[in-house]
Amino acid sequence: MNTPSTSASKSRARLLAAAASIAIAGAIGLGAVTTGTGPVMADAVRVQGPQVNGFADVVEKVSPAVVSVQVKAKIEPASDRGDMFGGRGFEDLPDGHPLKRFFREFRGDGDQNWKRQDRKQRRGDRENARPRPVAQGSGFFISEDGYLVTNNHVVEGGQAFTVVMDNGDELDAKLIGADPRTDLAVLKVDDDRKFTYVDFADDSKVRVGDWVVAVGNPFGLGGTVTAGIVSARGRDIGAGPYDDFIQIDAAVNRGNSGGPAFNLQGEVVGVNTAIFSPSGGNVGIAFAIPASTAKTVVQDLMDDGTVSRGWLGVQIQPVSKDIAESIGLSEAKGALVSEPQADGPALAAGVKAGDVIVAVDGQPVNNPRELARKIGSIQPGSEVDLTLWRNGKSESVKLTLGTMPDAPKKASADGDQEQAEPSSLADLGLTVAPAEDGKGLVVTDVDPDSDAADRGIQPGDVITSVNSQEVKGVNDVKSAMDAASKAGRKAVLFQISRDDTNRFVAVPIARG
Repeated sequence: MNTPSTSASKSRARLLAAAASIAIAGAIGLGAVTTGTGPVMADAVRVQGPQVNGFADVVEKVSPAVVSVQVKAKIEPASDRGDMFGGRGFEDLPDGHPLKRFFREFRGDGDQNWKRQDRKQRRGDRENARPRPVAQGSGFFISEDGYLVTNNHVVEGGQAFTVVMDNGDELDAKLIGADPRTDLAVLKVDDDRKFTYVDFADDSKVRVGDWVVAVGNPFGLGGTVTAGIVSARGRDIGAGPYDDFIQIDAAVNRGNSGGPAFNLQGEVVGVNTAIFSPSGGNVGIAFAIPASTAKTVVQDLMDDGTVSRGWLGVQIQPVSKDIAESIGLSEAKGALVSEPQADGPALAAGVKAGDVIVAVDGQPVNNPRELARKIGSIQPGSEVDLTLWRNGKSESVKLTLGTMPDAPKKASADGDQEQAEPSSLADLGLTVAPAEDGKGLVVTDVDPDSDAADRGIQPGDVITSVNSQEVKGVNDVKSAMDAASKAGRKAVLFQISRDDTNRFVAVPIARG
């Protein structure tokens, strides 16, 4: 027999279990920000005191600031696309051509039927030229004069935007700017009214286990509230170089994208942007952009519609324990430069492949993702001081950051090479041959039971350096191994070129 308290506990458990996930619907939120277009007179809504009777007080305060975002785009008419099935793309064929007869028969019997189809097509083209719904998501106001935040993936490709408020009012909005790298976008509603808006939290104080309340527009339902906790921090989900997500278990689904996750004071701790879900629905794992990131990006978008980031111009990879050991680093930290790009600031300042960036302006760098965030947060044209680990000692390099290009620039390297005069590096389980251009050794065979194979070295790879020393022959590799062994190191660091990219691999030195 269930007691009332047991029944209530089960109901509460079911309620909390239903609130967990995000399906690339996400939500992005920002706080009250000075827009530069005029003073903000009112204060952001905030809830005072601890909430002991559920989340109703928070929801009542913040709900008017959360909106549904409807996005429309013009669908290109089929005839404008030159579509053979939708337009008259086959008319250039000569009369009697079998393809011309085929397509005319495909569209209908005879010229009269074609003319009817053609008139229908023109009417359809006019209909298609009108904006049609292509996406919907969530958003929230960050100022009383109508600036609001949502996800870039919600507004991407849109030409018309409609904001549906908590009370059902529909208002037109315009796109101020978007940042695909963080999946944030800013819209603006021009209206005489003063909008209820919300502020950002200090997300440095957010702890795993804290309550969060998500408000949004899942599946187009609008005005939906779910609750959960912060499950983890600092999540990297492979979405981009600036991944630093807050993981929550409040139910987030498609349509929640761009909506806010609140703390119990009604402040935005994160913007929902993605979910982990094998089924496409809520399974209790959702990811939100931290308020600190969103606040900075949104302010840049409000200022001039774009986000300018500093740029080093390097390809980087993590420093594993084996790599740290092979180059004499005491800890597996920093970002290993696999290749400086030809036109980047790093190469101009003397940064080399094999350098490990361990600090920026005296601030430690633990991994490549942290380096990307640090550099990206600095304005282009700023001078920075990089601390490098090079040839077993620390060095300092000063350089002026460039501007992050729109698309990643790819460094070039010679890939597949002719193989000649194979030689054996038996201790490493490798057979190699000189590269055709004399730059490095081409791997022609790999012992499947070797450490080299375990670390992913494959036939066709080009060994361009060992322990930062260029190699042209087998003796260069053996000399580098002997030097590392005398220095008491357990591995040597190979620089490998494959498919126009470089990476470093630490290969253990055979003993005895």
